[in-house]
Amino acid sequence: MLCCVADLRCREVINIHTGLRLGFVCDVVVNTSTGQVTAIIVPGPRRYCGFFGREDDYNIPWECIKRIGDDIILIEVCGEYRRERRERRFF
Repeated sequence: MLCCVADLRCREVINIHTGLRLGFVCDVVVNTSTGQVTAIIVPGPRRYCGFFGREDDYNIPWECIKRIGDDIILIEVCGEYRRERRERRFF
């Protein structure tokens, strides 16, 4: 199956272990030396009704992805998610 990054952004990520809907893919991490996708990034949940920004983003390793469907991505992560804050750049 061939898939481009733009197609991944339209898919919702669901953890099959807990049934939790994490959101939609916003970014992809690629190892530039090997050309392989190493992780997908999903924005964290909003804080306090969305007035105070978002929590840290979810950094989901490629190994945790179990199935990529037409409209969803199923992952399996037990316990706490590995989170990573994206670097904000202002020019």
